[in-house]
Amino acid sequence: MKLEPELRDAFMAAAEAADRPASQIVREMMRDFVRTREEEERSYVEFLRRKVEISRKQFEAGLSFSQEEVEAEVAARRKKLLARTKEA
Repeated sequence: MKLEPELRDAFMAAAEAADRPASQIVREMMRDFVRTREEEERSYVEFLRRKVEISRKQFEAGLSFSQEEVEAEVAARRKKLLARTKEA
């Protein structure tokens, strides 16, 4: 690994002050990093799974809108907002 000399020196001094081998601290940081990444990935996959499940249930219950319906609603709101803006 390439490190800036100042960072390396500061790390080595901190490890020595903690009376711990620098290699042990680096291994712990690496394990924590990998564990955190894996947990974040699992969490995100679970989040997406729940969102898809909710969306499917809403679709099956008829609680969804077509692209055309959404565009028509947005156009109507835009027209109403523009009319209010012109009145002001």
